[in-house]
Amino acid sequence: MMAYLGLGSNLGDRRAHLRAAVAALPDVAAVSPVYETEPMGGPPGQSPYLNLVVALDTDLSPRRLLELAQELEAAAGRVRAEADGPRTLDVDVLLVGDLTVQEPDLVVPHPRMWERRFVLAPLADLAEGEVRRLGPL
Repeated sequence: MMAYLGLGSNLGDRRAHLRAAVAALPDVAAVSPVYETEPMGGPPGQSPYLNLVVALDTDLSPRRLLELAQELEAAAGRVRAEADGPRTLDVDVLLVGDLTVQEPDLVVPHPRMWERRFVLAPLADLAEGEVRRLGPL
C-alpha cells in the first residue's frame, strides 16, 4: 500500500538531515520537491523549515511507520524541548493506504495535514506525478 510521510527540518544542515532520512527509509516510491516555509506556531525567532513528502510503497503498519519516524528523528539528534520548537528533523505519518487510526500517540490520516500548505503542496506534487505515470485512458 502507499504511505506518505512528511519530513521537515529547521536546525543545522537542513538538507543533510532530510537527505539522510530519505536514504534510510525503506520502500521509497517517490520524493516530492523541497519547499522552504516559515514555522507554524512555536516560539518566535525560529529559522525557516525545509519540507518534503515521501511516498512509500510498503507493507509496514502505521505503528511501525511511527516507530521508524521516531528512530529517524533520534538519529538526527532531535531534542523535544518545547512544543512546536525548532528541530533537526520532524517526521509525520500522514497517510497509510486507506487506513484510519485513532490512538493517543498516532492519528492517521494526520489530523492537521489539511491545514498545512507545506504538506499539501508536496502531496499534490506526488499526486500529479502519479497521474502522469498512469497516462491517458
